[in-house]
Amino acid sequence: MDKQLGLTPALGWNSWNTFTWDINEQLIRDVADLFVTEGYKDAGYEYIVIDDCWSLKQRDQQGNLIADPAKFPSGMKALADYIHSKGLKFGMYSCVGTHTCAGYPGSFEHEFQDAQLFAEWGVDYLKYDYCFKPRHISGELLYKRMSLALKNSGREILFSACNWGEDNVYQWIRESGAHMYRSTGDIQDHWDSIKNLALSQLDKECYTGSFCHNDMDMLVVGMYGGSNNSFIGSKIGGCNDNEYKTHFSLWSLMGSPLMIGCDIRTANQATKDILLNPDLIAINQDIESRGAYRIKPEPQWFHAEDVFMLVKVLTDGDVAIGFFNLSDSQRELSLQFWDIGLPYASGFSLSMYDCWEHKELGVFKERFAPVVPAHDCLIVRAKLVK
Repeated sequence: MDKQLGLTPALGWNSWNTFTWDINEQLIRDVADLFVTEGYKDAGYEYIVIDDCWSLKQRDQQGNLIADPAKFPSGMKALADYIHSKGLKFGMYSCVGTHTCAGYPGSFEHEFQDAQLFAEWGVDYLKYDYCFKPRHISGELLYKRMSLALKNSGREILFSACNWGEDNVYQWIRESGAHMYRSTGDIQDHWDSIKNLALSQLDKECYTGSFCHNDMDMLVVGMYGGSNNSFIGSKIGGCNDNEYKTHFSLWSLMGSPLMIGCDIRTANQATKDILLNPDLIAINQDIESRGAYRIKPEPQWFHAEDVFMLVKVLTDGDVAIGFFNLSDSQRELSLQFWDIGLPYASGFSLSMYDCWEHKELGVFKERFAPVVPAHDCLIVRAKLVK
């Protein structure tokens, strides 16, 4: 292992947002190939995850899950072997309930059996959803049950708990053994969805960190309304590239796992530039995995909920600062360095580097106040200098 499992947020691709039920082994192999040839692997993305709808509707006579032979004729072990041959990791999906969200067999009362099967297939990541849970059993207990099963399966499997922020999950998920947990409802390929999900987590910075990361759902960057599911995007139009850039920036600074949801086989250059941005990925993957805290800009009467700055303390003493304007008009965001713990009397200034333009902005003392267009952001990496 290069690092301990779950130390930093997971980076990868998930089939659901674009393809939902329309999945097959050739698609997954194509994605694995592109991870290597298009630079996603080199950028740090490693997990390729099959979401719901991969199995038959019934278990076999021994109670085992069966991969749909029409979709996956070579079987899951062969597919996992192919992904591993590329130096990547293989992820799959199940659910705490009797059935998955799409009505396939869930892992309720099959947790240890399923965990063993996933280990035998070579699974490295399990997304564990929350549909069809029996009403009178604790969801907290069910997540702890699958965590225990995975940790005793004989294979290291990253556990992605997905209970959508229900049941006061923030209070118990870390001790359950999960490496990441969904804190939100399902994302849609629409600006309002991105904005609302981000705003809902701005007071949750203390609930993310190494080995248990707050997952704000999969990315919609580069989808442009291209889902085959009308709820996710096919009827609501998608976003523009600036909105996708802001989406990726929010998820990166807030420490969310970065799970690509678009069809990377047809990704344009703007999408690749966003998803492969080394400066934003480095911030997301900072080894201490600290949550980003919010600062509202001055003056006092300007405190809108959708205009704010996020500050993420980095391991090397730098700070990542995001200037976010989620409103519908251009705004100036004024950051007083006092508010991040840097008084004028310290004698230090901040040297600012633009993480999207990849250029130095100069050295600033006491204050920095960029003008940010609507639905846009500026992300800087700031270094203390005398």
